[in-house]
Amino acid sequence: MGKVESSPEAYKFSEHYLPWHAHITALTVAPEARRSGIAKILTDQLEVAADAENAWFVDLFVRSSNHRAIALYKNLGYSVFRVVKDYYGDHATDPSRASEDAFDMRKPMKRDKDRQHIRDDGETHMVDPEDVW
Repeated sequence: MGKVESSPEAYKFSEHYLPWHAHITALTVAPEARRSGIAKILTDQLEVAADAENAWFVDLFVRSSNHRAIALYKNLGYSVFRVVKDYYGDHATDPSRASEDAFDMRKPMKRDKDRQHIRDDGETHMVDPEDVW
C-alpha cells in the first residue's frame, strides 16, 4: 500500500514540513511468493506514480532488525535517511519487550536531481518519533 502526499501548506516553514513525496505504508509478500519480483513490481508502480506527480522521493519505515527487508530496499535503490529512535513502541501485550528503532529509508525521484532529500550517512542521524511527521 502506498500513497503520494505532502505536508499541509500551513507547515511549509515548519521544521516538520515534508515536501511532495510518496510513502510505502506497507509492503508484504506471502512467503511462498517471495523472491519472484513482486516487491519490485509494486515499488516500481509507486515510483512511476511519484514521478508522474513530480514527487521528490519515496520513503518508508522499517524495523532496524528487519535485515531481509533492509537488504531488499537497498537492492531497490533505497538508503537510510535517518534512524527514528523507539519508533516501534513498547509491545502491547508483553511489557518486557522493548521498543525498537526504525530506519526511515528513501529513494530519490527524478525531480531530486541534486539528491537533496537523501543522505549517505543516514544511520548516524538520530531523531525522536515526535520529530517525524
